[in-house]
Amino acid sequence: MTQFRLTNLLFLLCGGVVSCGGVASAGAEQVPEAPRIDSVGMAESQPHATDAAVIWYDDFDDPATQRQYPERSGETTDATRFGDRGRSLQMDYRKDERGTGGRKLFFGDSPVYPAQAVRPEETFTDVYWRIYVRHQPGWTGGGPAKLSRATSLTPPGWRQAMIAHVWSSGEALTLDPATGVRGDRVVTTKYNDFANLKWLGNKPASQFQLHSREESGRWVCVEARAKLNSPGKNDGLNQLWIDARLEAERRDLDWRGGYADRGINAVFLEAYWNDGSPVDQSRWIDNFVVSTEPIGPVVCPRNPVLFVTPNHGPGGQRSWEAEIANDPAGQSVVWTSRPLRGTDRVRVGPDTGQFVGSLAGANQLDASQVYFVRVRQQGATGPWSAWSPWHQPFRTL
Repeated sequence: MTQFRLTNLLFLLCGGVVSCGGVASAGAEQVPEAPRIDSVGMAESQPHATDAAVIWYDDFDDPATQRQYPERSGETTDATRFGDRGRSLQMDYRKDERGTGGRKLFFGDSPVYPAQAVRPEETFTDVYWRIYVRHQPGWTGGGPAKLSRATSLTPPGWRQAMIAHVWSSGEALTLDPATGVRGDRVVTTKYNDFANLKWLGNKPASQFQLHSREESGRWVCVEARAKLNSPGKNDGLNQLWIDARLEAERRDLDWRGGYADRGINAVFLEAYWNDGSPVDQSRWIDNFVVSTEPIGPVVCPRNPVLFVTPNHGPGGQRSWEAEIANDPAGQSVVWTSRPLRGTDRVRVGPDTGQFVGSLAGANQLDASQVYFVRVRQQGATGPWSAWSPWHQPFRTL
């Protein structure tokens, strides 16, 4: 058989569309990458602003709120923002540098900046904190070591009874709890007194790869919890949720031994990259909440707007579609969009798609329900991408 006839036979066996056995067809089509939902349009008023359980809420929109942080670096920006409104905190990384941008919040019985502490004189032993974080598209180098921490500061100065670190682990996130107490006595003598800290375990890390290229370019909900142990017992708890899924936890912790003079009284948002960034790049923080109760994702109207990430190819985009489910595994889909063209957003409703399943015939989503979204796009030449994972959770009013 001649080489010409063999090549044509292989072309026919492969359907004339894709390469097979190293022989590429002239009509090969590029399958685009699966996009993501960048963010959702929030309700004008978030319940965190008036919830008695909330210690602090900052959407980074009000300059006066920024001045309430005793220590802060980096500027807010309206160039990158959640839900296409307001502002966010920008963290910048220059090549080989460790990053700029951060906020230090003090509250309760903090001995540091007591005059500027939020809800002073209160003692908090169980604290949740939530942020949304967005890494620029094509983020490189894995995770900066630091993202956030909650801590118990004790007098004199910056001695720490415990620290609940939320740190990077490669492209993932991990919890790295530490205690500065032995028996009922604080043994640290300064901030980050590594010689006197006892580490309580930093594995396993999250399955979700927050710092991967695939998850860059969109807002991700990150929530953590630190619950102090009862004095003298090993019943402390440290937990991490990403996109409303429990990703890591440390149970039976002895955060503070028998020490009970101070509670958790500070949460810090941090940019520090121990080894420096391999390239110039940025990330952003928004919708920062500290509470004594679980926080969860942002709250949206029952006909929310979904914002899709820009197309990064390969090739152009013909259209995109989104689906909404009321469970994180997508077992119960309740709305499907029609193919959408020439727009980066869609308002969920019967005019832009179809309510299905338990919401068949409805014209809006159920109230007080957490939903998850997935999305796919069609390339300019016709093929569809795979569906994205279910992500970008939100709660309806």
